Amino acid sequence: MPSQLPHHHHHHHHASTWNQPQPQPPLGRRGSGLLPCIAISTLVLIILVGLAILIFWLTVRPAPLEFSVDDASTHGFNLTAKELNATFNLTLRADNPNHRIRVYYDSVNITVWYSDQMVAFSEVAPFHQSHRNVRTIDVDPVAKSVPLVASVVDNLKHDRSAGAVELEVRVRARIRFKVGLAKTKHYTLRAYCSPVVVHFSSSARFERTYCDVDI
Repeated sequence: MPSQLPHHHHHHHHASTWNQPQPQPPLGRRGSGLLPCIAISTLVLIILVGLAILIFWLTVRPAPLEFSVDDASTHGFNLTAKELNATFNLTLRADNPNHRIRVYYDSVNITVWYSDQMVAFSEVAPFHQSHRNVRTIDVDPVAKSVPLVASVVDNLKHDRSAGAVELEVRVRARIRFKVGLAKTKHYTLRAYCSPVVVHFSSSARFERTYCDVDI
C-alpha cells in the first residue's frame, strides 16, 4: 500500500499541473451568464427601436421631396478665349408633399455646371417648409471670370451660335425633418437637375427640368 503512495502523490502532482489553467472557466462561465443577458437586452432594445421607427414611418409615410427647375435664363453672357462671365437666372421649385412632416433647410447651395465643370455658385438663405408646401426659390448664380479649358470654350461657342446651352443645376442642402415636436438629425440632400436647356433668345420657351433627389 505505501508503495502506491508516491505514485498517487505523483499522479496528484500531475493533476495539479493540469488543473492550473482551471481557475479561468468559472470566471468565464460567470461572465458568459451575464453576456447573453446583455446581448439579449440589447437585441430586444434594437428590435423595439426598429419597430418604433417602422410604425412611425408607416404612420407618417414620408413621401420623397421633389425639386425642379421651372425657369432658367442668362444675361451678361460673355465668352473670351479662356474665360466665361455670365449671370444665370434660375427659378427652382422645392416641393414637400408630406402631410405631417416639416422640412428645415439649414443651408442651401446651388451650383451651375457645364461639361462637368462648375461655372457658377450661389447660396440661398435658410428656410423651412411646412407640410404639403411648394416653395419657389429664385437665385442668380454668377460666373465671374471662370477659367475654361480650350475644348469647353469651343463647345460653349458652338452652343452659343446654336442658340441654347445645356447646363446641369445641382442643389446641396443640409436638412432636418420635424414631426410634431421631434426633430431628426441633419441629412444631406442633393438634387441633380439635367439637362437645363437655357435659350439665348428670350422668345424661346423654357422646358421644366425635373431633378433626381438623393438624401
